[in-house]
Amino acid sequence: MCTDDARAIDAVITWVDGKAPEHLMKRAQYVSAAIAPLHENAVNPHRWADSDEIFYCLQSIENNAPWIRTIWIVADGRGPDLSRLSRDLRARIRVVDHREIFKGFEAALPTFNSLAIESLIWRIEGLSEYFLYFNDDVFLTAPLSPEDVFRGNKPVLRGKWVDNSHLTGDAVARSDPALFNRFMQMNAAQMLGVDPCRIFAAAHVVHPMRRSVMADLFAHYPQAFAENIGHRFRDIRQFLPMGLHNHACINRQGAVMHPHGDHLHIRSGQGLDQDPQITALLLQGIADTQIKFLCVNDLPQLEQVVPDARMRIAGAIGGTPSVPPA
Repeated sequence: MCTDDARAIDAVITWVDGKAPEHLMKRAQYVSAAIAPLHENAVNPHRWADSDEIFYCLQSIENNAPWIRTIWIVADGRGPDLSRLSRDLRARIRVVDHREIFKGFEAALPTFNSLAIESLIWRIEGLSEYFLYFNDDVFLTAPLSPEDVFRGNKPVLRGKWVDNSHLTGDAVARSDPALFNRFMQMNAAQMLGVDPCRIFAAAHVVHPMRRSVMADLFAHYPQAFAENIGHRFRDIRQFLPMGLHNHACINRQGAVMHPHGDHLHIRSGQGLDQDPQITALLLQGIADTQIKFLCVNDLPQLEQVVPDARMRIAGAIGGTPSVPPA
């Protein structure tokens, strides 16, 4: 795939500083004003925690995917302080305020809901047709080529097929925060008539997406999108926007299914209930060049198990975020 402007690939990263006083004040205000009880998955403070993961994410892009054109950081107001990054990397980064992508949906702001934000990231002015969506806790740990994420005009999807039919109508399961994401995937798939017994569950990696596919879905399901955008906090009735995109591509034979396990996911709390050496050995595996993607859901918890986790991650991505000369 060529990487000129006609086939440029951008990156989009969502970011929030959950410790910022303004964010804390607004979040507390809207939590207390909620009419119905909020799902545990919606109000866990971990969801807004910032432990500098975004700097490892950005550095990993500079080191392992230099062909990415523009890196868009979607934030509520100010973005992260990028001064520790190289001048060249900073020149490729643009910060996008929520208000820019929520035009026409201003009543939904402020939002504390990644699902609402993900429903609209494709509306970024100037975003390329082909883009990679990153959570800020996902890092590239080996050189990545455009063909790793797009083959021709088809996104390369990583994940697995799952049977969620046993969850249909299970009210108890809906309250389980560990199953929240499975319901989000299922809701997205069912919008397109996909049977719950065979749903594609995306891995915790970067998500290759096409802007035109999201625009088409938005036009075909305006009410569903409006409802998804309208929840300030995550709600069990919502759909996962990437899941909707992926199933739309699969239905149209417009996706490539990646068969190999080239990614590693360190879940929140992983290793706290077992021998720390097990998790340390797992992290050691990211040095394998076959592993291209690493997701660390909770870096402070990982450090409880593997104290030198940051050093290991830095080595895997190709170095810590650089500090520009004074």
